[in-house]
Amino acid sequence: MRNSVVPQRRTTRRGRALASVAVLAILAGAGVDSFAQVAEPATPSLANLATSAKAPEGRMLVEADSLVYDIDADSISAVGGVVIYYGAYTLVAERVEVNRSTQRVTASGSVEITDPAGNIVRGDTIDLSDDLRDGVIQALELVTEQRTAFTATSARRTDGDVTTFENGVYLPCVDCDGVKGRKPVWQIRANRIVHRQGERTVTFEKARFEFLGVPIAYVPVLTQPDPTARRKSGFLFPSPTYSSERGVGLQVPYFHVLAPNMDVTLSPAVYTRQGLLGDIEFRHRLMSGAYSIQVAGLHQADPNEFAGTSGDRDFRGSVSTEGRFTINERWDWGWDLAVATDRSFFDDYDRDEGGGDDDDIVNDIHLTGVDARNRFEGHVYGFFVTQEDSTLPDAPEQDLNLQEKQPFAHPVIDHQVYADEPVAGGELSITSNFTSLSRTNRDIYEFETSDRTRLRGAAGTFSRASVDALWRRRIVDSLGQVFTPFVSLRGDVMFSSPDAADRVGLEDNEIGVRAMPTAGLEYSYPVLVESSIGSSVIEPIAQLIVRPDETETGDFSNEDAQSLVFDTTTLFDYDKFSGYDRIEGGGRLNLGLRYTGRFVNGMSVTGVVGQSIHLFGENSFSTDTPYQTGEESGLDHDASDYVASLSLDTARGFLIGGSARFDQENGEPNRVDGQLIGYAGRFTGMLTYAFIRSQPDIGIDDDRSEVQAAANLHLAEHWRLFGATRFDLENETFVRNAVGLAYDDEAFSASISYSEDKTRATGEPTDRTVYFRLGLRTLGDASGSADALN
Repeated sequence: MRNSVVPQRRTTRRGRALASVAVLAILAGAGVDSFAQVAEPATPSLANLATSAKAPEGRMLVEADSLVYDIDADSISAVGGVVIYYGAYTLVAERVEVNRSTQRVTASGSVEITDPAGNIVRGDTIDLSDDLRDGVIQALELVTEQRTAFTATSARRTDGDVTTFENGVYLPCVDCDGVKGRKPVWQIRANRIVHRQGERTVTFEKARFEFLGVPIAYVPVLTQPDPTARRKSGFLFPSPTYSSERGVGLQVPYFHVLAPNMDVTLSPAVYTRQGLLGDIEFRHRLMSGAYSIQVAGLHQADPNEFAGTSGDRDFRGSVSTEGRFTINERWDWGWDLAVATDRSFFDDYDRDEGGGDDDDIVNDIHLTGVDARNRFEGHVYGFFVTQEDSTLPDAPEQDLNLQEKQPFAHPVIDHQVYADEPVAGGELSITSNFTSLSRTNRDIYEFETSDRTRLRGAAGTFSRASVDALWRRRIVDSLGQVFTPFVSLRGDVMFSSPDAADRVGLEDNEIGVRAMPTAGLEYSYPVLVESSIGSSVIEPIAQLIVRPDETETGDFSNEDAQSLVFDTTTLFDYDKFSGYDRIEGGGRLNLGLRYTGRFVNGMSVTGVVGQSIHLFGENSFSTDTPYQTGEESGLDHDASDYVASLSLDTARGFLIGGSARFDQENGEPNRVDGQLIGYAGRFTGMLTYAFIRSQPDIGIDDDRSEVQAAANLHLAEHWRLFGATRFDLENETFVRNAVGLAYDDEAFSASISYSEDKTRATGEPTDRTVYFRLGLRTLGDASGSADALN
């Protein structure tokens, strides 16, 4: 305290106590919820407290030019550069006065109050009753922790709960985008703004929505949750849409809080051509997790708009649900399920469950357990197809009966465990898998230019249990050479029950057993080369694998090992098949050279080149099976194709990466993937290239190659132009295109884009869609689309 003037028989401590009361009163009167809860029990009356010898709980510090007690007026004042600290609260003013006779508390002169949450109240004067319930603030500015603000010519607090702002303005941000003094592009101006603390609502009376200072909308009454409310019942932003089949549509969601852990969202949508779509989502959070259920449906007014599709029906709808629950710190379980009355409902009515460009929805019930050295995953899978069957009279088999060809997995279980302690100086792991599935119709791929077919999934029921024990140890000698010996033993028990009328060469009602012992050694010798421009590591690698031939090849189903891509990422895999239904056999030597460079200018380079050589026994990748897995893979010869990859980071805003597989006889590329990512000034972009040579042995007679590009151009502050394209080089046609314009700042965002999609089934028109999005900070987002098929 810089100076103090106190009467005789009054102590400085008593003056501090009364000053603390003043700050309590001012904070509560400004409408600070959390402080009012603390202050009211401690100080039921300022007049009573002024005669008490006890200060409020908590330590308080008052700084002022002087502290004056006026006996005649029965008041105490802190005057001149007043700063009061009380717990986490701070009050700054030119003068703070408590008058016991009038039972009023006033603060004046550039008053500023900061509460523990970071909310800031500013005003010219603040006048409160001593019971903290009523008061008036002149020239108010309230800045919340979320950096939103209310300003008003005056504010009055009544009933200890309701604060009324006269001639109020709501600002969605203060110092927007981190720029001092920058104002938002929109605001809400109202004759009166009423804040009800108990209800946590803000009501705007005679509100005008202003954009760039120009009123563009008027609402007599608008009620919104206040910035402190996380969940509050009320209407959400509507979403307009348009499509040629549905007509013009408008969805108006209403969010209703049923309980602190339970809510429901009603999202009815009205379409001019199809009528009313009902949509309800229920969410419930429990102690161990949460789940939701969503139901939607409508009776279509004009089903003929969807003629020729599964959507040509009166009633259409869907049910979806998801859940996530924790059993304990290691185990959790949950589900993701969605079904519809027809395949195209999710796409036709813009349902999120449709998965965007996916052709099916994965329904999954799962149980997962993880700790430091163990992992367990159990899944039950079902697939709901969202792609229509082909309606062409000469459609190939692969385009028909799509839903009936989907498997039902009951279940798929994976478990992996690592030994807690080293075994013989190395690491021991045991990996197991159990898979059982059924399929109604077989999935056959018909070749376009011949009578040959390739099996993609057999009809019937198939089960397999697999256990693989692997031991390996890494040894580094004094020269830096790295030796990694490894041994493994794999065992499988398989059951096959294909449909009697459609066995396609698989064993019928048979139980098969197979085992695969493996031993091998991997050798590498990383050599470090340093120079003035950087350092490089050159590492030759050789891997020798010895094992017997694969057994039961082609006698049992292959569901999880059909995806085979041979490149540098799989070059040194002990088993290059992607799943458990197949297992690589025979002796093999994998050779490669790895290069890693780090340079003083920040640039880095990583490259790998190699080849795989089949040494003895039967080559699993050239074995004839109904699934033809391995053919045209680059591994179906004793000497494989050459594989290479390169990654370059220029440290100047450009990253280049690519991989390729070259024919082992003539060196021509059989597969190429490349990507360029970069930014320069206001431009960022990505360019990808893919090429796959024709594979007639598996029914693909033509080369495939395409280029994809995406770009973003910063036009000016907050403005950007974006676009993407996909071009088929073989057919010389654009497959997809999109272009858009967007504006984004802290308080407001908007975008509009146009896209074309020609990936629809043969004979169907191009899908052309316009999307738009609007976002208002603290109020919500709105989006919509309009499409036209040509």
